[in-house]
Formats: sequence, structure tokens, C-alpha cells
Amino acid sequence: MDAPSVDDLSTALYSAISLVVRRLRQTAAPGEPTLPERSALARLDRLGPTTGAELARIEQISPQAMGITLAALEEQGLVERRRDEADRRRSVTTVTESGREVLRLKRSARARVIAAGLAGEFTEEELRTLAAAAPLIQRLAEKI
Repeated sequence: MDAPSVDDLSTALYSAISLVVRRLRQTAAPGEPTLPERSALARLDRLGPTTGAELARIEQISPQAMGITLAALEEQGLVERRRDEADRRRSVTTVTESGREVLRLKRSARARVIAAGLAGEFTEEELRTLAAAAPLIQRLAEKI
């Protein structure tokens, strides 16, 4: 089997991933963090303590927008900002236990939605293919 064209594959992946994201967004409940807040919270959870500027760079948004996002998360008690001991001019943000709990609950709610879609609808071979593709999609997301 010939390798697919990068252009065709990118179009197909974009379309499929966009649809999955739209459907998962529909699982959001009132009062829970917004998509940018969830993204920043999840990134902080994976990276560990970091500055708002570094987080903004990684998330590819302005430092001002990240500052607003972090302020909202801090107000909700989901993150905590402290002065950097090495450089007192900077503050370092960390996820609180409440923030981790929000992420855990949201991840499980989304995982349940995906599991419901997978259950009974896909063959064992298709499930193996999806399992093999998941790390590749993760790697793609980290490169763009």
C-alpha cells in the first residue's frame, strides 16, 4: 500500500479531529472552566510549575491573554501563583489539588463519551488501529 499524500492525510485528520473536538465540547457543563482555561490547566498539569509567559508561548497565545486565563483559574482556586524564588520578578503557576480534581473529572467525562462511542461500534481490529494511532496523533499535536 502506498503512503497517503501528506495533503490528503492532513485534510482528513483535520476534518476528523475537528468533529471529535466539537462533539466533546458539547459535554461541557455550565460553571466549568472554559476551553482556554481547561487547555492551560491541562498543560500546567503535564508540565508542572511554570511561568505565564512560558505557558503563553507553548499555548501560542499572547502573554496578556494567558494572564487573563490564569487569573480566572486562580480566582476559581484551580491554580496558585507564587513568586519565583530564583527570580523574584517572575511568578510561577502551579495546579492546585482542586484543579487536578477538575481535570480528572473532566477527563473521565470525556473518556466516557468516547468509550460510549467505541463500545459495540468498532471491531477489535479497528480498536487496535485506533490504539496504535493515538500516540501518533499526540505526537502530531505536540509538533504543530
